[in-house]
Amino acid sequence: MKKTLIACIVAAYALTGCMTYDPYTGEQKTSNATKGSVIGAIGGAVVGAATSSKKDRAKGALIGAAAGGAIGGGIGYYMDKQEAELRRKLEGSGVRVVRNGDEIQLVMPGNITFDVNQTSIKSSFTDTLESVALVLKEYDKTIIQIAGHTDSSGSDSYNQLLSEQRAASVRDFLLNQGIAPARTRAVGYGERYPVASNDTAAGREQNRRVELTLVPMQ
Repeated sequence: MKKTLIACIVAAYALTGCMTYDPYTGEQKTSNATKGSVIGAIGGAVVGAATSSKKDRAKGALIGAAAGGAIGGGIGYYMDKQEAELRRKLEGSGVRVVRNGDEIQLVMPGNITFDVNQTSIKSSFTDTLESVALVLKEYDKTIIQIAGHTDSSGSDSYNQLLSEQRAASVRDFLLNQGIAPARTRAVGYGERYPVASNDTAAGREQNRRVELTLVPMQ
C-alpha cells in the first residue's frame, strides 16, 4: 500500500513536468527539469512518508514529493529555459546547441565566426553573438567557458596562439555586451581536441571552432 501510494504521488507530480520542443529535429523530449523533479519527488515522498505518523503518511508523502521535486528540478528547469531560448534565437544561424546534462554547449564553426588566420570576429556574425549575449544576460546564474580550437594546419605554437586570441575576442565581445567578467573563462586549445579528421577539408573546417559551455553556478 505504501509503495503504491508513493508511486501514484510521484506519477501525478511528474505529469506537471514539461516536454521541451527541439526546433532542429521537430521532436518533443522529456525536459531535464522533469527528470530531476521525478528523482527528487521519489526521494522526497519516501522521506516524507517515513517521517510521518501512520495517520499522516499520505500527507507527508505529498509534502515530501513536492519539496523534493522542486529541489531536483530547479537547476534542470533553469537550464531547460535557457536552452529553449538559445535554440529559438540561434535557429538558422549555423551555431549548434548541444545539451549534456545540466550543461549547454554552443558550437560556433570557424567559417562563420572568423576569416582565415584572423582573430577579429566577422561583422556578419556580430548580430548572432549579440543574440547570445542577450540570453546570457537574462540567465545570469551560469559560468561561460569559452574555448578556441583550430585544425592542424600550421605549427603547434601558431595554432595555440590563434585559438587563444579567438577565444579572447569572443570573451571581449561578450564583456562589451554587458556580461559580467567574473562569469567568463577564455582558453585556447590549439589543435589538441579535433572533432573530425584533419585529413580532409571538411574535417578541418569542423575543427576550426569556438565553443561556449554554459555551466550552472554552484
